[in-house]
Amino acid sequence: MNYRFPKFLIGLLLPLLLLGSCSTQQQAARDHTVSSLFNVDTVKAGEFDTGKMWTFDYPPTDYFNRTYGFAPGADWYEKARLSALRLPGCSASFVSEDGLVFTNHHCARSALDAVNREGENITEDGFWAATLADERKVPRMYADQLMLMEDVTEEVVAAFESGKTEEERVTNRTAAMGEIEKRYRATTGLNCNVVTFYNGGKYSVYGYKRYTDVRLVFAPELTLGFFGGDYDNFTYPRYDLDVAFFRVYDEDGKPLKTSNYFKWSAGGAAEGEPVFVIGNPGRTSRLYSIAQLEFNRDHAYPYVLSRLSDMVAVYSTMLAKYPTQTAQYQTPLFSFSNSQKVYVGRIQGLHDPVIMAKKRDFERRFRNAVANNSVLKQKYENVWNDLSSVVREKSALFGEFQAYQFLGLGRPAVLTLASNVIDFAHAASMPDAERPARMKGTMLDSVRNKLAATTINQELDRELLANHLNFMKSVFAEKNAAFNGLLDGESAEEAATALQGKTILTDPEKLGELLSGGPETIFSSKDPFITFVLKTETRAREVRTWYADALSREQARVQVLGKALFDVYGTSIPPDATFTLRIADGVVRNYEYNGTVAPVYTTFYGLYDRYYSHQRREPWSLPDRWKNPPASFDLSARYNFVSTNDIIGGNSGSPVLNRNLEVVGIAFDGNIESLPGDFIFDDTKNRCVSVHSAGILEALEDIYKAERIVKELRAGKIR
Repeated sequence: MNYRFPKFLIGLLLPLLLLGSCSTQQQAARDHTVSSLFNVDTVKAGEFDTGKMWTFDYPPTDYFNRTYGFAPGADWYEKARLSALRLPGCSASFVSEDGLVFTNHHCARSALDAVNREGENITEDGFWAATLADERKVPRMYADQLMLMEDVTEEVVAAFESGKTEEERVTNRTAAMGEIEKRYRATTGLNCNVVTFYNGGKYSVYGYKRYTDVRLVFAPELTLGFFGGDYDNFTYPRYDLDVAFFRVYDEDGKPLKTSNYFKWSAGGAAEGEPVFVIGNPGRTSRLYSIAQLEFNRDHAYPYVLSRLSDMVAVYSTMLAKYPTQTAQYQTPLFSFSNSQKVYVGRIQGLHDPVIMAKKRDFERRFRNAVANNSVLKQKYENVWNDLSSVVREKSALFGEFQAYQFLGLGRPAVLTLASNVIDFAHAASMPDAERPARMKGTMLDSVRNKLAATTINQELDRELLANHLNFMKSVFAEKNAAFNGLLDGESAEEAATALQGKTILTDPEKLGELLSGGPETIFSSKDPFITFVLKTETRAREVRTWYADALSREQARVQVLGKALFDVYGTSIPPDATFTLRIADGVVRNYEYNGTVAPVYTTFYGLYDRYYSHQRREPWSLPDRWKNPPASFDLSARYNFVSTNDIIGGNSGSPVLNRNLEVVGIAFDGNIESLPGDFIFDDTKNRCVSVHSAGILEALEDIYKAERIVKELRAGKIR
């Protein structure tokens, strides 16, 4: 496939691109050079390669005691669990008995857009509610607090094993999980989810209390919350005030009273001191088989990176053209840019021979443990070969499967709409009893009305369409007659413009007429997108079915692998991340990089040095209030710092705590060396980057004059 990358990524990816394009002789020479530097057969897996994202179900108290001389009791774990919160996509925590909530600025960007009033630009200018009455309720925002954890492994595994085929086993497991969630919701009144641990080795039901009255209290200017922009993202030293405060209100519209909150430490943690990150890491693949990791390296991750790079290019162009439309272009662009850098790091890590040698050593030891136990051998010996086989099937189908996917990252809205219109037409031509559940009875009319109301940003969609046509061309070449007809001999860019001029799907009146005309009107339409989807739907359905079947078989084998893993290792290693609450231990520690040593802490002196060194240009510019700080402002205050805690996406906004459960900082990023953390953890250089508790107080007190919030943080309640 012809993956395309923006210029700034070429330097990072060039060694990998060369690796994939060299001749056999060049590759042999390169392999010889690598092997002369070290012998991959002598590389051994590390004790914590699978990470330190410990669950509250199985807290590692003995390990904490051995490592830090600290053995927390049940009260400590309960306080940590109930004081922590989960926001959509992020972590957070209570930091006062009056419901004050602490998270990252980048976790608050959509909230800033949502409460922005006419004539304001609080994303750029920041926000500070001087009084309780000024705190702004954020529509559709919520915070979840984990109240319930119960093991349901036996029930889920029994349902899985009752199936006679791989597909039936997966279906039975899904049904059982849904039934458990429904039952627990009814009996507890909580939002309940069944959580998969160890890829199916263990299952727990988690029950959350949801708070829906969440109000914005404070957010700094964007230039402080994202100082250095994409250039500094995933780097260290850093100088970000990536913080925001909200408040949870109760059903009576008053600040929530809670005894579960983290007290504030004005001094923070010392170098070498143990610290604990309590948050919700999103997803890792550290327990995957080598075959699965190689699939990600060779297929899945390069594809996602290519799509992200397209989105960054398109949204950057649109934002430059429409700079005031931040909610539509800037907020998504931040997400795309962040993810883009993540996938570069992941791909590099998967091409790192030392990292992969460590992963292979772990799998080799795991397989030997199974082979040397007659009971385990009988149950699990073939699971790795089975996974390798199904992964080969996925690899063969991957490109074509993605080409026929009309919904998802980077897909043009017009192609998605065409696919949905045809799905509607098929449903409308069936007896009601045979229709999909979402289109039965009067719901069919609702679907029609929703489709008819579809609006498309044609300027944006033209660029997305050109990108997707280019990808499809890299898959189909000249072998797909329907696709050749869609391009009609033109380049993808030319075809995108021409097709927009021919389609009726972007015209609300004509779209409405098409949908009202019934199935035959739709099936006989000459619209180019309708025609293309109809001509390819048989093959597309075959590919999707085959791929779905391969995924089902992979999931079933992964469940078996997870059971084997748990039988061998138990809870001595943590499960992969699942965007559920975890404890990650570490210490405040520096690291070597670029031939030098990174400082444990940065200070506000560094912020101003970066500002002046870059000649005050964006993204290192400063707001007016920061340009001439008052004499009381302590430039030497600790601002950002690094620690060896194990974090990943989803941990953003996690409090960093000392052993007394006092806030010493807030996690907002990892360094560039942390990006392979998706599949391996190594604290030699992998670092959690946080905003320091002392620096936050210094900024609030002397720059923003936010005395109300400073007093509340110091006292742990409204003063």
